[in-house]
Formats: sequence, C-alpha cells, structure tokens
Amino acid sequence: MTLSIETRLTTELEEIAAAGLTRRRRVLASPCGRIAAVDGREMLNFASNDYLGLAGNAEIAQAMADGALHWGAGSGASHLVSGHLAPHEQIEKDIAAFVGFPRALTFSTGYLANLAIVPTLAGRGAAVFADKLNHASLIDAVQLAKAQGADSQRYAHNDMAALERLLAASDAKTKVIVSDAVFSMDGDLAPLPQLLALAERFDAWLVIDDAHGFGVLGAQGRGSLSHFNLPAAKRILLMGTLGKAAGVGGAFVAGSEIAIEYLLQRARSYIFTTAAPAPIACALSKSLNIIEQGEALRANLFARIAQLRDGLAGLRWQLLPSPTAIQPLIVGDNEAALALARALWERGLWVPAIRPPTVPKGTARLRISVSAAHTAADISCLIDALRAEAATLAG
Repeated sequence: MTLSIETRLTTELEEIAAAGLTRRRRVLASPCGRIAAVDGREMLNFASNDYLGLAGNAEIAQAMADGALHWGAGSGASHLVSGHLAPHEQIEKDIAAFVGFPRALTFSTGYLANLAIVPTLAGRGAAVFADKLNHASLIDAVQLAKAQGADSQRYAHNDMAALERLLAASDAKTKVIVSDAVFSMDGDLAPLPQLLALAERFDAWLVIDDAHGFGVLGAQGRGSLSHFNLPAAKRILLMGTLGKAAGVGGAFVAGSEIAIEYLLQRARSYIFTTAAPAPIACALSKSLNIIEQGEALRANLFARIAQLRDGLAGLRWQLLPSPTAIQPLIVGDNEAALALARALWERGLWVPAIRPPTVPKGTARLRISVSAAHTAADISCLIDALRAEAATLAG
C-alpha cells in the first residue's frame, strides 16, 4: 500500500526525533542581548552571534527608527528596478572603503549573497574547489554551480596540499576556490595567505565568507583579510554578513569594480529579489561607525574568550582550539550534548547543542558564543556550571 504524503513526512519526523536531531524554536520576549527573556525566565545568553553586543544598541536602533521615518518601511522593488535608495548607495560605498575594496553590493542575507557569487562565477566548464567544513550556504551555492555544469571538488578541511593537488589536476579555464574565513561550528580560521597564494598560482577566483570575522578580527574590525594583512586582490570576492558582529542584518559582497559589476548584471539572487528596507542601511551606517571605533569592545571580547579557555582547561569535554568568539565544546553523542545543554538551561545558561548534519556525526557539541557584552562574572558563571556538571557525571 502506498503511504500518503503526510504519513511519509510523519515517518521521517519520527526518525529525526529518534536520532536526537529534532530542532525546537524558542520565543524571546526581549531584544537580543547578554540576558534573554525566554519561556518566562531570564537566561544568560551564550547562543547568539552578537559578538560585539550591538544588536540591542540604542544608537543603532535610533538610526533605524529615524531612517524609517524618513525613507519608509519598504524599498518597493529590486535594486535594479526602483528599490535602490540613497542609503543603500551610501552604505555600499562605506562598506567597500571599510574593507578596502573598490566596490560592494549589499544583500538581504548572507545566504543570498553566497548564492549570488559561486553560480555566477562558475558556469559550464568551470571548476569549484570547496573546503569540506564550509557553511551550508556555500555548499548550496556550489550545488547550484554544479547544476549549471560546473565541476566541483571538496578538499579536507584546511588541507592546502590536497587543494593544490586538485587545482593542479584541473584543466578548467575558470577555477573558483571557496572557503569560510572563520568556520562557524569549529571557530578556527582558514589559512587565507596560503589560499590566496594558490589562487594566484593557478589563476583562480578566491571566494571568502567572512561572516564570523567581519567586525571582530583585523585592524578596527575590518575582518579576516586585515587579520592576515592581506591586500584586497582583484581575484578575491569577500562576503560578510551584517547581522552578527554588526548587530543589524543583511550582507555584502566586496570585490573589484569589474567583478562587482558582473555580479550586479548576472547574479540571480541579486537581480530578482526586493531590496532590503532602507532603514536597515541607515542602522548599518551607525553600526559601521561603532565597529571602526570599537577597540574597547574587541578588547573585552578577547579577554572574555581567554578567560573562558583558561577556565575550561582540563575539562572532560574537548574545547576545540579556536581563537575566535566561537568556542565549541565537543561532547560527541547527540543525546549527551542535549542533556548537557538542558542541565545548563536549568542553571539559567543558554548554550545551544549543535548536532549532525550541522556538524559531523559523533561530534555533537555545545557552541559557546562569546560576546563583548559578557562580563567576567558571566564567564565565571558558565565555567563553574560546566565544571559542576562534569563533576556530577564523574561522581
């Protein structure tokens, strides 16, 4: 007997639950910040990507409110029809100058930005070379390129020797190397100097997703390229999201004048989507100013990261060697990771458990996200709680 459509979906949902992979949304009754009001209680928040604590910043919120009063709530059309308002134009110029590239395009989300880059550069006969731990948006972008006839190869995480072999073996006229700058679930950095050297050697594009580096790393928070003292090379296309450290929303792609013009003319996820509301660009203008002058914020963030790592040294669970705000604590088993997250929740600490397929099987983890908004007392509270839970399991 053929199962009904809903019966098949129900069966799959039951399989997801049995594997400990069911995801639940929690509804916040407060703005994003170090303290989150959730389910009727206040939680110390280690779950967001608000690395500089700007999501609830009053100046940024005021800039958005003022922008809405002046420019309205919506853009009304795509950028290429009638939706490209003056604040959009200004924030693109400001972002390009900030990251050191000639030009930038803005997008409503980082997902849309990544879907714009890779399939547009890599058509039939091209070859794409992607790190195995890239974000889902980059993976999907590569799949779209494959659907257009591009070849795709994945190399072991940060394995430059493997990437070099793949590039050398390819006879594609267009080659595209694709990598996160900061990997979202491990918190480690891509070896961008080596990636750029390989791109130069094999005449390849280098697409860098700096979602978790922009605003945090480099001089004045200019990102991962600045962190490595790398130039804004013509073969680089840099994507950065604006809803993490920047505290607002959207994303940008920065590159050479010609590369950005090509995306503007050919990228489907840019051409065929409504432009983000102009008030978002107004808020981002204020955010960019705060980021540029935010050395104290970054200093506190890195002090809290160091405190956490020192405090968790020798714990039964492995803390991956991450120098960034993403601090993954490997638990291993899905249910064990969920149980640890629940135990912390009962102590008033919100630390999400991350499970496959987001991370490889057997590496379920707590993804501890540190913010400049966190205090030394906040970090001590988390350290004490994790050590107490470890002692309970040991006993």
